Amino acid sequence: MGSLGKEEFERIAYPCVQRVKSVIDVYHGVPVSDPYRWLENPDAPEVKDFVAKQVELADEVLDGCDTREKLKKKVTALYNYPRYGCPTKRGNYCFYNHNTGLQSQAVLYMQDVRTGESEILLDPNTLSSDGTVALKTKRFSENAEFMAYGLSSSGSDWITIKVMRVKDRVVLPDTLSWVKFTSIAWTHDNKGFFYNRYPEPKTRGSADAGTETDINLFHELYYHFLGSEQSEDILCWREPEHGSWLTDAEVSEDGQYLLLSISEGCDPVNRLYLCDLCALPEGLAGFCGRKTLLPFQKLVDSFEAQFSYVANDGPVFTFFTNQNAPRYKISRVNIENPAAWFDVIPESQTDVINSVNCVNTNQLLVCYISDVKHVLQIHDLETGEFVRRLPIEIGTVNATSGTRYDPEVFFNFTSFLTPGTVYKCDLSAAEPEVHVLREVGPYNFDRSIFETKQVFVTSKDGTKVPMFIISEKGLVQDGNHPALLVGYGGFNVSLTPNFSVSRLVLARHYGAVVAVANIRGGGEYGEEWHKDGTLSKKQNSFDDFISCAEYLTQEGYTQSNKLCIEGSSNGGLLVAACINQRPELFGCALAHVGVMDMLRFHKFTIGHAWITDYGCSDKEEDFHYLIKYSPIHNVRRPWERLIGVQYPPTMLLTADHDDRVVPLHSLKLLATLQYELCTSVVDSPQTNPIIARIDRKAGHGCGRPTQKMINEVSDAYSFFAKMTGAKWVD
Repeated sequence: MGSLGKEEFERIAYPCVQRVKSVIDVYHGVPVSDPYRWLENPDAPEVKDFVAKQVELADEVLDGCDTREKLKKKVTALYNYPRYGCPTKRGNYCFYNHNTGLQSQAVLYMQDVRTGESEILLDPNTLSSDGTVALKTKRFSENAEFMAYGLSSSGSDWITIKVMRVKDRVVLPDTLSWVKFTSIAWTHDNKGFFYNRYPEPKTRGSADAGTETDINLFHELYYHFLGSEQSEDILCWREPEHGSWLTDAEVSEDGQYLLLSISEGCDPVNRLYLCDLCALPEGLAGFCGRKTLLPFQKLVDSFEAQFSYVANDGPVFTFFTNQNAPRYKISRVNIENPAAWFDVIPESQTDVINSVNCVNTNQLLVCYISDVKHVLQIHDLETGEFVRRLPIEIGTVNATSGTRYDPEVFFNFTSFLTPGTVYKCDLSAAEPEVHVLREVGPYNFDRSIFETKQVFVTSKDGTKVPMFIISEKGLVQDGNHPALLVGYGGFNVSLTPNFSVSRLVLARHYGAVVAVANIRGGGEYGEEWHKDGTLSKKQNSFDDFISCAEYLTQEGYTQSNKLCIEGSSNGGLLVAACINQRPELFGCALAHVGVMDMLRFHKFTIGHAWITDYGCSDKEEDFHYLIKYSPIHNVRRPWERLIGVQYPPTMLLTADHDDRVVPLHSLKLLATLQYELCTSVVDSPQTNPIIARIDRKAGHGCGRPTQKMINEVSDAYSFFAKMTGAKWVD
């Protein structure tokens, strides 16, 4: 068996799946077969049949997870508490998201700061019968007269931009389609806004938006005048020679400049161009009907560092940057003398600057990451000098909000044991105090029975890797507890402390240990930590995660047959790679929306943007390290190497409208695992289930209705409990 003590599962009758041996690609002289290439076409009848049979199989297995309904009931009860987003203040109004508890989508409210009265501005729950239309993005005009907002359907990254007149909630006729990965930047005359879009997909007529796999190329910047048709929008910028470049637009706080940030992928590097909107002889209206692009000054014209706008006083700009500063710093330049940069807040020797807001006229609200915990500080804008530290607990600042000429700032705080607190602080006071604006949490949640600790695990090469461990107080480390180990390790993403109802239910009712590993590839210690888990060093991420798993078993938190690993997206890749490399180490695996085909990921939707982290099989050097860990290319029968070892029970999770990491990744890995381990071997030693949970009308995760989230964690964690023998305790 995969691990000692694992109960024997009834042998599963897996569907018979077509395997086409003749599909072979040659990469730099190396032939690589791809027998499940046909699963890349989501519209093909045979693919739909494959999905239907796998859904039926998963349902059969999940029906045998005897604590599923108990788990769902408890998660639902604990999830039913009011949640609030960080407010955005515009003039006399604050705008904020609020979910009463089990609403499918959070509702957008506006509150009059003079009276304290709140009213609904937009309720996405009224836009669909099943809650699958989500408010993805929003921006208010400078005078807060209008709101441009983007709606997404079924979890797709595609959004449709609409415009609402705020005072009377009237939705204007303006409708902008085929928008993806967009910024919305209003000009200060309130006449319109900049936004980003792709050319209309070729499959528009035959496919439901979000189910197609067409590559997304040629991200363009447009300007839309209110009251006009989308066909009349001004094309402001495009790059015909570099179809993979992505753009983001921002209008400076004084309204004078348009800042265009250009990236070539997910790396924290960008080119930065500026257009003086006040210097356009006829304004933006002068470009109507023309094919002339806006004139930009190229302030930064290489992909060597990241530059994010903080503030400006005329031509003097302040930026948040990692230029020669892997832990980030604040720098300033006069764009009339673009060669002369100087530092305002230098790079810290230990901590990483995570975000910066210019507030209270001449101050900076700076959020640092210090050993994977957030710290909030106020600095002087002009000199960069430290002014004060704002008192917060150990945890995460999920969002900050404030404008340059308003002394009041807001921030949203969370931790593993704190569901979410919204704070406000008036920086104009002589001694500013942080006040609770809204404190939320499950009414029947007792945080006092849990404890959180941070440990540092020695990885394979000696690197110290942080890991948080959450459990009930007084846990006896006798190795008999089920455990959930979560990781990500990519794209500069930091897994700082965050509240999870479902994981605390695991700890409370299954006696589980929950661990969060801060492995290389993330941004926890800046750009060097990120780079050490990318490209040819990607194996470091897997080694770090495996070392964290070994630590949990060695220190008596759990044992291999009770240890479940979980990750999403890049974390799904992490889980799949680790069960390939060390199948005997784990008792269960949950891989959500993972990147599983490392040789072809760049050919679908926005996959090309991940080349900055992964590399690309088109390059010979990259191919040779990608083929070594690509999940679908490294499934091996473990019992041929280690007697009695099999893969752990595995659930791959994906969704039909995931147009970020398209479902074909999970489908191809599923077919590969089931064939190699189960159907190709008579009386296979692989008795642990290999299944997939394939959701409908859902995407990569963002905008998912509350009930879909509850259903997913109930299925995933009851599977984990069943497969590791965890017993429910009331």
